[in-house]
Amino acid sequence: MMGTERRRIGIIGAGWVSGYHLPAWMRQSERAEVVAIADPSPGAIEARLAAFDIARSYASAQAMLDAEQLDAVDICAPREFHVELVRLAAAKDLDIICQKPLAPSYGEAVDLLASLSGRGRLMIHENWRFRAYYRRLKAWLDEGLAGEIRQVQFEFLSSGMIADAEGKRPALVRQPFFRTQQRLLVMEVMIHHLDTLRYLLGEMEVVSAGLERSNCDIVAEDVASVVLRRTSDGVLVTINANLAVHGAPPAPRDHLRIFGARGTLELNGNLLTAEGAQQRRESFDPDETYQGAYDATIAHFLDSLDGKVAMETSPDDNIKTLALVEDIYRLSRFDPERNPP
Repeated sequence: MMGTERRRIGIIGAGWVSGYHLPAWMRQSERAEVVAIADPSPGAIEARLAAFDIARSYASAQAMLDAEQLDAVDICAPREFHVELVRLAAAKDLDIICQKPLAPSYGEAVDLLASLSGRGRLMIHENWRFRAYYRRLKAWLDEGLAGEIRQVQFEFLSSGMIADAEGKRPALVRQPFFRTQQRLLVMEVMIHHLDTLRYLLGEMEVVSAGLERSNCDIVAEDVASVVLRRTSDGVLVTINANLAVHGAPPAPRDHLRIFGARGTLELNGNLLTAEGAQQRRESFDPDETYQGAYDATIAHFLDSLDGKVAMETSPDDNIKTLALVEDIYRLSRFDPERNPP
């Protein structure tokens, strides 16, 4: 791309998550323009064209890539198509931002990255670490509010997998594809938290992991207990994630506590606090924070393409998150056939 021309963006995938990607792109209208969108579902395409100013639509990514002169693509398709779509876009030498995970498994991601030879740059759309409260928490850690860290505890609890009076499970009503995922809680949800914990605390290794399934409406895990060890100093990070907790809200909230020698930093939902040598308290609007993470991720992608910042969620970085995910599955030895609910 030459001069100050706006980048021409193609969106691949018009499903649920694209409803958050597209507003983020529209907020970058001075330096990027979404010129086309591709999806095999006419209904999904129609919904996005009705809501957003997009000039052209296509039934396949290949058709869009062949017809359009693009600078970059945003891959919003389901994870099972990521490898194929990244290869298609890379073959056109396009810059790529791809929804997490880069591939359905660590091995497939490694193979994909080894095979790429295009000139385009690749970023994984891992937006959780871009949430406003996590950016602030990182600043507090860098400021030394916690001091030397001694323990870290993380909880992610929900009642979304508990059937209501009509027999419906709220988590499956909101995201029906959860029913058939072969890897559910860790690959679909906890991957965000693993990446964010790496962003906040540094590199870690998996010490132990246990996974369970709470019901027969899903084929994979919705309960996880994981212990990580920070490689720099051995600090333990415990994670409890459970989508079938009686008394928890249907929509899960992050609860992170960092216990340090000088203070305790705590994120409980949308409230961030510091106790100890210094006391601070800051609340965040949940809707603004949610969409804001997509906005910040897209802005970061463009900033990195413009050479303003180093790309945080580059393949070299993100593969470390995928390695943790893979180790959790390996150590848990979870098998739905041998682990009935």
